[in-house]
Amino acid sequence: MAQELKIGTLAVIGVGLIGGSFALGLRKAGVVERVLGVGRRPETLEQARELGIIDEAVSSRQAAEQADLIMVAAPVCAFESVFRELADHLSDRVVITDGGSTKGNVVSAARATLGNRIGQFVPAHPMAGSHMFGPQAAYADLYRNRNVIVCPLEENAQDTVSYVESAWRTCGARLHRLDVHQHDEVVAAISHLPHWLASLYVLQVARDVNADVDFKMAGAGFADFSRIAQGSEEMWRDIFVANRPAMLHQIDSLHALLSEAKDALAKGDFDWIEQMLRESAERRRQWEQERS
Repeated sequence: MAQELKIGTLAVIGVGLIGGSFALGLRKAGVVERVLGVGRRPETLEQARELGIIDEAVSSRQAAEQADLIMVAAPVCAFESVFRELADHLSDRVVITDGGSTKGNVVSAARATLGNRIGQFVPAHPMAGSHMFGPQAAYADLYRNRNVIVCPLEENAQDTVSYVESAWRTCGARLHRLDVHQHDEVVAAISHLPHWLASLYVLQVARDVNADVDFKMAGAGFADFSRIAQGSEEMWRDIFVANRPAMLHQIDSLHALLSEAKDALAKGDFDWIEQMLRESAERRRQWEQERS
């Protein structure tokens, strides 16, 4: 299917790591003729043009009228305003997908704004990213061999879903389908909670009475665990708020496990601690093997 894909005009709303890499991946595959960029900051759009991510900066209306495929890669709490700007100008042929890290609020925003165009929107979420952001962080192979979750809506025609999946597959992605609710629960567990914990951990160290010495002595373990805390605060703030029901469920589960672990440590329960370390290490190794 990837070989048959042809996109006359792609519009990217949000030309940073996620949206920019989508455009570059399709450019590298030679399946897109023209790329339009939409964004809030003219300087960011100009940088994207200089880097070869987009050919031209346009308004939301121009993107809606001219594009064959629109990729929305805005902060997730901005989706309602993005869809509203597009809604009245969408052509019959255009298909919309997204790279948002939450799906419940995004789909609700789409239903509230797109009206009878809702079938033209196929929600998606690439499980790929970096603590880097902006056009300079984008690269063509970001999605190669990475999981992309597609959450088809009941209003989507099968050929519309296939078109979006073909675009992601052309970027090198591995496709998976989940419903909207399951998506948000899964990503809360494996993506959102880790970032929450990394950020809180760095803050805890920064507030420690020995913070200056802590940071001077920190090595590989600190670097590995804390790396993702450098992500865009605007993006992650929106993700946490948008996905708070699933996040609160995961935090409650973790709180219960931490209480159990604290009790075991207080009692000097060697068996519990050893079993916890063994089970965790074995499951991590199994995951690593499954990935290869």
